[in-house]
Amino acid sequence: MNRRAAISLFGAAAIAPFAGFAQDAPLRIEITEGVMRPMPLAIRFETLGAGDHPDAEALTKEIEDVIAADLQGTGLFEIAKPQDAPHAGFDMTVDYIAWKATDIEALVIGQVAVGDGNVTVRFRLYDVFAGQPLGDGIQFDSPREGWRRASHKVADQIYTRITGESPYFDSRIAFIGESGPATARVKRVGVMDYDGADVKWLTATDDLVLSPRFSPDGRTVLYTSFASGVPQIMSLDVETVSATPLTNDPRAMSFAPRYSPDGTWIAFSRETAGNTDIWLMEVRNPSFAKPVTRGPSIDTAPSWSPDGQHLVFESDRSGSSQLYVMRADGSGPTRISFGEEGASYGEPTWSPRGDRIAFTRQTDTGSSIGIMRPDGSGEQLLSEPGKDAGPSWAPNGRVLIFTRLSGDDQVAQLHSVDITGRNMRPVALNDAASDPAWGPLLP
Repeated sequence: MNRRAAISLFGAAAIAPFAGFAQDAPLRIEITEGVMRPMPLAIRFETLGAGDHPDAEALTKEIEDVIAADLQGTGLFEIAKPQDAPHAGFDMTVDYIAWKATDIEALVIGQVAVGDGNVTVRFRLYDVFAGQPLGDGIQFDSPREGWRRASHKVADQIYTRITGESPYFDSRIAFIGESGPATARVKRVGVMDYDGADVKWLTATDDLVLSPRFSPDGRTVLYTSFASGVPQIMSLDVETVSATPLTNDPRAMSFAPRYSPDGTWIAFSRETAGNTDIWLMEVRNPSFAKPVTRGPSIDTAPSWSPDGQHLVFESDRSGSSQLYVMRADGSGPTRISFGEEGASYGEPTWSPRGDRIAFTRQTDTGSSIGIMRPDGSGEQLLSEPGKDAGPSWAPNGRVLIFTRLSGDDQVAQLHSVDITGRNMRPVALNDAASDPAWGPLLP
């Protein structure tokens, strides 16, 4: 899972990956809450090295398909293949007039060079209407087995240049894979690419597990294990698949862990003698833990603000489950959820941008995924009342993934949705899955 794709620019001096991007380029998708027509975009990749590698053409097609699926999956692009499209080659001059006649607005022209054990993917992006390139060309060099990551990186660059948003395709999601009958459900922690590919299982089927959460660098996953009979927090190295217990107190249940943004603290819930509070532990010294809430109420599900200065959490101190924000030391708790009368709120998670908090809202008609500002204003539901729960943010703060129960047998499936409420879609997985946690953008 440590595959990396090197990045370089060509046609320019040695500069950073996003340098050369025309900031005032006329081609730009503005992502708003309004209904938007997807931008028609054409993708053309040619193959180098096909004579020495018979599968090179097939690999090029797979790379092109992944790039197209990433972009089309946002709901912002329509991958078009016009019948009368002019010929386009990587080293050819673009015939902008001919391309304009096809109604294509953006054009991606690339090459895939296949070598012995490696692959190079390069591309250029063109604004057809403006008749000019949109930024410099970019090249990714990758081991052969890392071709999917190289594809995601190309799609990230295209998405970023056209929308102005940060990338998110080259990232992973931790989740709970579910199998077996409802009365004897087997659950295990897995990680996968953001699109459901390359699943890797991290725990055994005989250990009941919940709540996987990535570290800020994506190398470690925290989760709750019931192996001892009492819920305890485990830390698991994604690469080596080795787990270490962080709590081990048979008198107290510890669960719902989350790393602080700088990776030095873990906020979690601890239940002792029927009382649940928010605690903090040091990552370097897990034996040092301290409560930051105290009282008879149930305080749980903490989530850090991006600057690490505040926590949002779920509490029933007002008589029903609601959302509160407090300083990281536990001071100044303030209720922020005041939506529909009688609704309960839970499972809060702070956006990486800091401007929104996602949550699960429960009413008599079912549960929904929603977002609000950190002060509680601007509440917006992104899904209709049903059986939706457990939202988690993409690293760019534009997309959420969550669990949806559906069907007579209530099978758990992961879905994603844009923060405008558009583009609701399932994540392709062979297994039932729940409790997703989106990790950071990969290096």
